[in-house]
Amino acid sequence: MTLLPLQGRVALVTGGARRLGGAISLGLARAGADVAVHYHQSEADAEAVVTQAQALGRRAVAVRADLGQVEEARGLVAAGLDTLGRLDYLVHAASPFEAAPLAQVTEDVWDRALDTTLKGGFFVAQAAAPALAEAHGAVVFLSDIAARRPFPSFIPHSVAKAGLEALTVALARALAPHVRVNAVAPGVVLPPAHWDAARVERAAARTLVGHIGTPDDVVQTVLFLLTNDFITGQVVTVDGGVGIKD
Repeated sequence: MTLLPLQGRVALVTGGARRLGGAISLGLARAGADVAVHYHQSEADAEAVVTQAQALGRRAVAVRADLGQVEEARGLVAAGLDTLGRLDYLVHAASPFEAAPLAQVTEDVWDRALDTTLKGGFFVAQAAAPALAEAHGAVVFLSDIAARRPFPSFIPHSVAKAGLEALTVALARALAPHVRVNAVAPGVVLPPAHWDAARVERAAARTLVGHIGTPDDVVQTVLFLLTNDFITGQVVTVDGGVGIKD
């Protein structure tokens, strides 16, 4: 078994500069992939991820795009191809996570969630499809347990993620047999900075395994889905059993 299963491959990670997206970018680089790191506003974070990937001996580039703008979403793929020459994998992790109780959901809040997560995911995948088909590559969408157990204070986010899971199945059928499409739905694997120890403990108590996850739990699942060529159209939940607990 090779220690670098993605050696010689190229990945584009949307939202690849921060939090889970940043962890995925670096996880793919550690597995041998060259990486195009997408960002919208987090340029410094993206450049830091690029520097770390390059220190691992990988080619890496930061590419800015507003995924809510279709031409920018398509241009992101073109920019990655121009710089890195090919595209084997797309990981769509970009997604705002904006709290807004029902009465406070505005059109702007709704649009930011749906445009980046769902519309952006579709048009990036559409633009990437020819290169991915040529490489017999794969797509992984980053969903959320909120897609099936919606958070009342994150309704646009929850709806966008549910749409992304439907898109996973639709694209798996549309892009077969040359491109596989799957999704990962994490639970609590990277608590917000404002959570205190008590809140983390409460989250851990809601799992079946007795602890919250880590970003690496998601990274390893993404790697598995990218490299297993007999899985497509699936959503893998990484939540410690929260979704099946009584």
